[in-house]
Amino acid sequence: MKKKILIGIALVVVLAQLYRPEQNISATPAGEFDIAKKYNVPQNVQQILDVACYDCHSNNTRYPWYANIQPVASFMANHVDEGKHELNFNEFTKRRVAIQNHKLEEVIEMIKEGEMPISSYTITHTDARLTTEQKQTLINWATSIMDTLKATYPADSLVLKRKRA
Repeated sequence: MKKKILIGIALVVVLAQLYRPEQNISATPAGEFDIAKKYNVPQNVQQILDVACYDCHSNNTRYPWYANIQPVASFMANHVDEGKHELNFNEFTKRRVAIQNHKLEEVIEMIKEGEMPISSYTITHTDARLTTEQKQTLINWATSIMDTLKATYPADSLVLKRKRA
């Protein structure tokens, strides 16, 4: 009986490998709506974003070897989809200015609270573990863009309007 169960489990594992979720790889990840097309992204900030943020928050993910093994592939595909839905630096300026401002607020909050980059990512991507200095660099950068928005747009255009029920 145990042998049949093990064979069944092995068969399920092998068949699961046939399912391949679409990978987040773009030939031209930084299009016309990329944050760097409209806002200043210094080289040191870009380096941090590339290493610690862009795998989940851009149109181009660097996949490790184990991303081709199920169920890891499905988990990663779902995680990247969620990350891009929340914040996609390659599509950043496509959104209303109020949303851009809010996303920058969230970037600052998530970094300050240690929620980004997430620990499940930094376990395998040790180079994405941000130092205190790198965190402050990102916070200062996001704050400077928010300051630019405040200087450029009327205050009420930077506030997200709540949908009425």
